[in-house]
Amino acid sequence: MQTADKCNQDQLQQCKQKAGCCIDSAKDTLFALSKDIWSCAELAYEEKQSHDILVRFFTETEKGWSVESHYKLDTAFRATWGPTGVNAGGDTLNIGFLCEYDALPGIGHACGHNLIAEVGAAAAVGMKGALEALVDPPVRVMVTVIGTPAEEEGGGKIDLIEAGGFEGLDLVFMAHPSQEDAAYLPDMAEDDVTVKYYGKASHAAAYPWEGINALDAAVLAYNNLSVLRQQLKPDWRLHGIIKHGGVKPNIIPAFSELVFYLRTPKRRDLPFLREKAEQCFRSAAMATGCRVELQYGPHEYHNILLNKTLTRLYEENGKALGIEFTTDEQVLNTPSGSTDFGNLSFVVPGIHPYFYIGTEALNHTEEYTAAAGSDKAQFFTLRTAKTLVMMALDVLFNPELLKQVKEDFHLSKLKEECEVTGRENGSGPGQWGGAASASR
Repeated sequence: MQTADKCNQDQLQQCKQKAGCCIDSAKDTLFALSKDIWSCAELAYEEKQSHDILVRFFTETEKGWSVESHYKLDTAFRATWGPTGVNAGGDTLNIGFLCEYDALPGIGHACGHNLIAEVGAAAAVGMKGALEALVDPPVRVMVTVIGTPAEEEGGGKIDLIEAGGFEGLDLVFMAHPSQEDAAYLPDMAEDDVTVKYYGKASHAAAYPWEGINALDAAVLAYNNLSVLRQQLKPDWRLHGIIKHGGVKPNIIPAFSELVFYLRTPKRRDLPFLREKAEQCFRSAAMATGCRVELQYGPHEYHNILLNKTLTRLYEENGKALGIEFTTDEQVLNTPSGSTDFGNLSFVVPGIHPYFYIGTEALNHTEEYTAAAGSDKAQFFTLRTAKTLVMMALDVLFNPELLKQVKEDFHLSKLKEECEVTGRENGSGPGQWGGAASASR
C-alpha cells in the first residue's frame, strides 16, 4: 500500500512539473495573447476582438480543443479537451478554468482582466499537457475553459448560470490581479441602482416658482445617503455619482439622474441596505415634488463562498512556487470589491484567488493599466496559472480531496441559507455580525 501511495505521489509530482514546463514553453504565445487583449480594451458585452483572440488561441494556436465560439452569449466561448483516462471508469471529473477579458471605460485594463484571460489559457495549456503525458490518469477527466464576458458591468457569469452554461462542471478556477497574493479575500455582495427624478423646467431667474427642480431632488438624495452612512454597519458600503444634473444654469432642471452601488459583506444583508437607500431616494422626491424612478441592474452580485480545502491547496502549492502570501489582517478581513464569480461560487465549488503582478499601484488606476500590460507582470501571472493547475492535479489524484471540496461547498451554502432563513423569521440586520481588491 505504501509503495502504491509513493508511486501515486511520484506520478503527481511529475505531472506538476510537466504542467509547469508546458506553461513555460508557451510563455511567449501567452504573453502575446494577453498583450493583444490589453491593446484592444473592450467594454462589457462588446469584447468582440478579445473574444476572437481567445477563440483563435484554442482553435489555431493550441491543438486538440473542441471550441464553441459563441457559447450562450455573443462574446462568450467554451473550449473543451477530453475526456481522457478511459480505463479508469466511473464518472468524469470536469475541471473548469475561466477567462475574463472586459475592460473599464476610459482607462482600459486597469483591473488586469487581460491577465485573468492569460491565467485561464495558461492553466488550460498546463493541465492538458500534464494529462497527455499520463499513460493512465487515475480518473476520467475533462478540461473546460469558459470565456466569461461582462464582469465589470452586467454580470456575464450570471447570464451564463441562468443559461445553464456551467452545468456539468465539478470545479471552477480563476485568479484576479491585485497588489498582493491571497488565496481568498472577502468580496462583497453588490447591487446597483439608477435613480431618475422628473421635475418641470422653468426660467430660473424670471419665474422659478413655476419649476420643479429635479437637481434639488438628486442633491437631497445624495445628502440623505451621506447622513445614512452614520447608521450603517462599518462594513456596509454605498457610493455613487450624480450622472445628470441639468443642461443650463438659467433653466430649472427637469431631469436628474444618479447611479449608486450598494454593497454588503453577505448577500443576505443587501435587502436591508436596499430598503434604507430607497427611503432616501423616495423622500427626496416627496420633498421636492418630483416623480422618481428606480431601476436596479439586471443582476445582483453575491459574495464569494469560502472553500477551505481549495484555499489550503492553493496556498500549499503557491508556497512551493515561491509565492509569499499576505498576512496583513486588514487586507485579509476587509471587504472591498465585488465580482460575479460570487454567484458562481454558490453553483459550483471554486476558488478566486488574488495575485501580485509586480506593482504597488491600485486597481482601477492608469498606473495599474500600464502594469497589467507590462513584461514584469508575466512571471507572476504564469506562476499563478501553475499554482491553479497544481491544485487541480492534487484533487485529481486524491479522491478524498474532491470529497472535502464538495463538503466545504455544501456546508458553506447551508450556512448562508440558514442565516437567510433566520432573517426571514424576524431577525433584523442589527442582530448579525459582518463578515481587497476586486473588479467591480
